[in-house]
Amino acid sequence: MLYLVLKALLSGVIIMAVSEIAKRSPAFGALVASLPLVSLLAIMWLWRDTGDTKRIADHAEATFWYVLPSLPMFLALPGMLRSGVPFWWALLSSCVLTFLLYLGTVIVAARFGVRL
Repeated sequence: MLYLVLKALLSGVIIMAVSEIAKRSPAFGALVASLPLVSLLAIMWLWRDTGDTKRIADHAEATFWYVLPSLPMFLALPGMLRSGVPFWWALLSSCVLTFLLYLGTVIVAARFGVRL
């Protein structure tokens, strides 16, 4: 149980740090947020928990494919906000867009033999 709490606290500290850094410097906060810290932590936790290199390799490869459809959200959200769309509607729309792009990625990747 202590191990789960440690994982949750460390992951939460990263999110808290990004939000605090972004208050002072949006660009630097974005840089820190763009680092694959969560992915690296997940890979390290997965290694510690399973020691299964195949599972880690599959996880890392799937992460790559799932990052691609998430990128348009980071252009759609600021575009909508700058166009006057209220924050919560812009965020919701960006999340729906990302979800649809995830579905499309899974379908297209499967046609090329990539299993996600």
